[in-house]
Amino acid sequence: MLKGYFSRNLEKGERISASRKSRRERGIWQRRFWEHVLRDQSDFNRHVDYIHWNPVKHGWVKKVRDWPHSSFHRYLAQDIYPEDWASPENQDIEGTE
Repeated sequence: MLKGYFSRNLEKGERISASRKSRRERGIWQRRFWEHVLRDQSDFNRHVDYIHWNPVKHGWVKKVRDWPHSSFHRYLAQDIYPEDWASPENQDIEGTE
């Protein structure tokens, strides 16, 4: 609902490709995005793990702790994650494959 309200109230005029026009899409939203309601703490934890692992998955860094923009460092300082989380020595981490 929020996206719909925002889109309808945004001034028109941005460049829109032919394929977006045919699908009646605005140019402001990223394709291949879907909303997800977090169901419980376990679901939240899996999503945070995914976010922390993503820079490694895409080859931007070799270790999670090497990504300087990550909230992983805050979680590490709060002893939520061990420093070697998702490292090759710690292969039992769920969601890192």
